[in-house]
Amino acid sequence: MQKVMFLGAAPMQMPPIEYASEKGYEIITVDYKPDNPGHRLADRWYDCSTTDLDGVLEIAREEAIDGIVAYASDPAAPTAAYVGNAMGLPSNPYESVCTLAEKDKFRAFLHENGFNVPEAQSFTNISAAAEFAKSIRGNVFTKPVDSSGSKGVTRVTNQEQFKDAFEYAAGFSRSGRVIVESELVRDGYQVAGDGFVRDGRLAFRCWANEHFDYQCNGLVPIGESFPSILPDRLLNYAHAETQRLLELLDMRSGALNFDFIFTQDEELYFLEIGPRNGGNLIPQVIRYGTGVDLIAATVEAALGNDYELPANAPFKGYWASYIIHALTDGSYGQLNVSERMQSRIVEQDLWKQPGDPVKLFRGSNDTVGTMILRFQSAEEMCALMDDMNTDIFVECL
Repeated sequence: MQKVMFLGAAPMQMPPIEYASEKGYEIITVDYKPDNPGHRLADRWYDCSTTDLDGVLEIAREEAIDGIVAYASDPAAPTAAYVGNAMGLPSNPYESVCTLAEKDKFRAFLHENGFNVPEAQSFTNISAAAEFAKSIRGNVFTKPVDSSGSKGVTRVTNQEQFKDAFEYAAGFSRSGRVIVESELVRDGYQVAGDGFVRDGRLAFRCWANEHFDYQCNGLVPIGESFPSILPDRLLNYAHAETQRLLELLDMRSGALNFDFIFTQDEELYFLEIGPRNGGNLIPQVIRYGTGVDLIAATVEAALGNDYELPANAPFKGYWASYIIHALTDGSYGQLNVSERMQSRIVEQDLWKQPGDPVKLFRGSNDTVGTMILRFQSAEEMCALMDDMNTDIFVECL
């Protein structure tokens, strides 16, 4: 029986753990939250931070694992590579994974290799950061370089906001590093989605339209709708540039999560290429729409097993993931869903009970629940996803 270690056992990280359980693999879970649901399916679980490189490696060696998975977690992805490299398990180069997982390293890599990149620098000193921000024309973003789930991100429109924005980002950064970068103006939807690398080649990718709720934040995705409505010529160009990036980093195998935009001049900007599966139920929606199971592929690739990954899997129908969220701080009362939206719900999972505290949605840690939806057309899909508060509303007490 093969033994697989999962870094993280949170609700969003359940799918590969459930898959491994169904396959009969021995399951080891690692994180510092004993109440996380993935631990209940584990043969053994360990109280250790998923970013503790040597701590996780020690556990992995004691357990003699056959594979390691960091699902939907940028902070844990370098740990999986570190352990995999040290133990000779299927993995990508540790330094390459760090380049993708840390925003300042990624921006520097893009600049050095001729990709489009915004003006950007990382700082630990707020005074130096503020001076750099002043040198940029227009708005800037402040972001922790090593967090995930869009936590700690602020769009800064005036200097009076900068101190609070910098400190807010630093609070989500393990290293205390904050990246300050110029705002980019996109044309059309930001593109999200997942892909899979096999033998150094982007063997599969499925891209979506990213949606935001400007009533509460406007910076954190509240869902992804599939398929992307951008023209094929732009998406094919993004595919070619992704392949160039993979070759430069010697990425050999595993899942990728994308966020990129095109400007009005059709210039491509990679915002993130995460060396892991996407959150927000992206792999599950892809499975509904294409039949391709990236969750299974992730686990089997980590174990060095064969897995099915068709070369061509056109998207069938119009699907979306949706992150249920609150527009204010308070206590959870109930979820109100319109009649027309009820008929479009394929899956629903609520994480809160009446009376539980909820917060204004500012990051994935503020999630109230999730949905998978199916629509009748691309037009309907985009129109409803862009105005979801009309049909789905969290009532707070």
